[in-house]
Amino acid sequence: MRNIKLVIEYDGSRYDGWQRLGKNSGQMTIQGKIEEVLKKMTGEDIEISGSGRTDAGVHAYAQVANFHTNTDMKCYEIKHYLNRYLPRDIAVLDVSVVDERFHSRLNARSKKYLYRIAIGDVPSVFDRKYTYYCFDRLDVEAMKKAAAYLVGKHDFIAFSSVKRTKKSTVREIYDIDIYGDEKEIQITFHGNGFLYNMVRIMAGTLMEVGKGERTPEDMKTILESKNRECAGITAPAQGLFLLEVAY
Repeated sequence: MRNIKLVIEYDGSRYDGWQRLGKNSGQMTIQGKIEEVLKKMTGEDIEISGSGRTDAGVHAYAQVANFHTNTDMKCYEIKHYLNRYLPRDIAVLDVSVVDERFHSRLNARSKKYLYRIAIGDVPSVFDRKYTYYCFDRLDVEAMKKAAAYLVGKHDFIAFSSVKRTKKSTVREIYDIDIYGDEKEIQITFHGNGFLYNMVRIMAGTLMEVGKGERTPEDMKTILESKNRECAGITAPAQGLFLLEVAY
């Protein structure tokens, strides 16, 4: 049995997220769509594992997944078949055979996410599914100062929608890069892992700093509070992209 690794790009606008929840959930998910095509291709009941469970409306430039199969199809044949029969808002960028012990989620060493905030004079009709439009002027320098407090190893439970968990909520953020021009602000988060809604809550809180509703120093207080209610809004899903997974 071979272990096949996929690198996948998708527009998450019309999907209920990555993860398929049960065989008869009635949800339309990225995982479910790919598994349907793989079953048609191989005749096998295949379950793919993704590097992370992107939420409804979230996009990916390079999601990584893997699955086991007995098919003897070549990698380029698998890639061609998937791209022929998958919906046009899901594309397989690369297919490769990997070690049987490789697991896309458990072996991931770091991830990068991108959050896009549109700030032009008029909201773009064509970018509305891929950016969050902010009607307020944002102070990018204040946002950069605030982001610096998040870099490093911290307990990020205050920046997560996790209710209760026995697992550690400590994560390490390697870098937060904020770029802005007259039309858009882009925030790139690079870390060893992220909690549920963590990137969107950090983005939402940074926007509140940019609006002057919070000070950069508030980030330290929020981290120390370990209380979700102390952090800012959960930024809308459409602005979020899974950018890269490193192994």
